[in-house]
Amino acid sequence: MADEDEHGQAGEEGARAGAPPRQGRRLSDKILVAFHQACDQSDFEVAEQLLRVLEMMLTRRAVSPDANRRRNIETLVAAHERLWHLRHPDADQEL
Repeated sequence: MADEDEHGQAGEEGARAGAPPRQGRRLSDKILVAFHQACDQSDFEVAEQLLRVLEMMLTRRAVSPDANRRRNIETLVAAHERLWHLRHPDADQEL
């Protein structure tokens, strides 16, 4: 068992040594994924807080213009709508 831990750690260190920095998802994308996971788990308080952080990130004045700003805002609106519908499930039946 100890050998597996040592090999796992050594393998990770070796992979990091010569590799360039990882270019993964943007932080806002990761927060959106966490928001949807919180919604899926019916943790609406956490979902709301994550949505506030996402909104702050997307609406603050950017240093450089972002070509995806409109899509980002549309995604934010869709997330707000999802949370609202989850919190008000009876409203869908009234329409």
